Amino acid sequence: MGKLLVLVLVVLVAYAFVKALAAKGRASGAAPRQHTGERMVPCSQCGINLPESEALAAGERYFCCDEHRRQFRQ
Repeated sequence: MGKLLVLVLVVLVAYAFVKALAAKGRASGAAPRQHTGERMVPCSQCGINLPESEALAAGERYFCCDEHRRQFRQ
């Protein structure tokens, strides 16, 4: 019976130790994730959103394809 009690006590201490290490890692080592995505812009003709690098720019407007750029009417 004494050996079982010691075993339970060791398991509880190990569990508490692991939980404390995990909490410390989250608090100090985890820097906030920075946004690395690209800006999305809407097509002025159809309204679909696409990455700015894939959009066709015409002045301050963006288009998803050359056809929409030609079709656009102000």
